[in-house]
Amino acid sequence: MDYNSNRKKLFLPEYGRNIQNMVNHIMAIEDRDERNRAARSLVDIMGNMYPYLRDINDFKHKLWDHLAIMSEFTLDIDYPYDPPSPSLLHSKPNRVPYSAINIKYLHYGKILEDLIEKAAEYEEGAERDLLIQLLANHMKKCYLVWNKDSVTDDKIFEDIEKLSGGRIKFSEDYKLTDSKDLLYRSSPAKKKLQQNKRQNPK
Repeated sequence: MDYNSNRKKLFLPEYGRNIQNMVNHIMAIEDRDERNRAARSLVDIMGNMYPYLRDINDFKHKLWDHLAIMSEFTLDIDYPYDPPSPSLLHSKPNRVPYSAINIKYLHYGKILEDLIEKAAEYEEGAERDLLIQLLANHMKKCYLVWNKDSVTDDKIFEDIEKLSGGRIKFSEDYKLTDSKDLLYRSSPAKKKLQQNKRQNPK
């Protein structure tokens, strides 16, 4: 039996064994003009295997590069594009630089910290109070999503006061939305219930 495990490893498995065999056949053609015609026909076949990718920039270029790779860069034809270098193919990708952002509380995130900073700059008034209330409730929801445990309002008040540098303070009688309401508000069950109410109004 001729098992795939006994065959030579495919360079680009997404094209399959038959395409690789066609590449091997083209490499065995002695006449250069005939070899060029066969290569162009094969590239068209490769493109027809993925018609949904034709709108991608340099799609044809990628196909010719793949042909060069499957021939181990030994196919002597007139490439319409410069084939990739074998050394470039096997080189390691460049390291992606990451910005070192200091986040005090990972479960809140950097964006929420920036919003608290902006809210602290607002002048006293109803708009500032509403913004702070929304941010505090969102912080409570973020805390619950990450930690899964109950969290007191005092903990949220303490965190937002630290993040604002003491510029945002809450009175003792201030209350946030209950934990169960915050989690249930965005749950799939709640969304399905709301959808049923719209579809079957009483």
